[in-house]
Amino acid sequence: MKKLKIGVLGATGAVGQEMLKILEEYDIPVAELRPLASARSAGSLIRFKGQDVAIQAATDESFEGLDFVLGAFRLEPDVPLVVPEINGADAFDNSGLIANPNCCTIIALMAVAGIARLSPIEKMIVCTYQAVSGAGQAGIAELNSQMAALANGEKPEVRTFAAQIAMNVIPFIDAPYGNDYTKEEMKMQNEGRRILHSPELKVNCTCVRVPVMRSHSIAVTLHTKEKVSVADARAAVAAFPGVRLIEDYEGRCYPTPLDTTDQDLVWVGRIREDLTDENGLTLWCCGDQIRKGAASNAVQILKLLAEKE
Repeated sequence: MKKLKIGVLGATGAVGQEMLKILEEYDIPVAELRPLASARSAGSLIRFKGQDVAIQAATDESFEGLDFVLGAFRLEPDVPLVVPEINGADAFDNSGLIANPNCCTIIALMAVAGIARLSPIEKMIVCTYQAVSGAGQAGIAELNSQMAALANGEKPEVRTFAAQIAMNVIPFIDAPYGNDYTKEEMKMQNEGRRILHSPELKVNCTCVRVPVMRSHSIAVTLHTKEKVSVADARAAVAAFPGVRLIEDYEGRCYPTPLDTTDQDLVWVGRIREDLTDENGLTLWCCGDQIRKGAASNAVQILKLLAEKE
């Protein structure tokens, strides 16, 4: 792979910081790193491969001369939406922009993509349990501050979330979509159709914010066109790249958010028959939404493209 000139948009945020870390971890050859952020962050320094690099203000001219820019254009219909292990070929049909899907979409689809190769998935019922880091640094800070307040017998202050998140759950993430669902909940269907190349896929999703620092957990019940046995489903999940099947991990048959923090694999467990649907399966999965759900997926797309040049 040739040395690349790379820009990172939002370099001071949680995902931007993780992208920088993963560029180093994946040993991407970087000729020039251009970290971009708001004007108030311009001039401050970040550490990359043992050197200090100055953050630049993001402007229309910031991208000139760069080979790749890591950013987000998820909602543009003509921009390919890519999870490399699932639909990596879509990345090459682009007009200069490639998008990362939503973090929960990535994690859930990684968990079921192996099964989809055995038989098309026609519908899914999904419930997400999303860590506070999904709301960025502010979400992490809010949970920390609220836990500290409770420990001191004080009333927690609520700023970032709609209700207290410490010792609580909030079953509403993002803005209303217009059909009694939220935008976050509709992403699973709208993005899943594009990534799985399944335009008729139906998804009923409920997104819940939980008092976990990092890594999202997702319960998925799916209906396949033809019946897939539990044994075949387990084998397909175990064989799918980027996924780890959990059958006996420290004496349990399921992963937890802490198990998957700060790594790129999506862990899947509790694959079982759906008792209400002859062609149904139910599973549980966890994945680090800052890494595979955002930063790592973007770097993997970059790597996929760069290796073909």
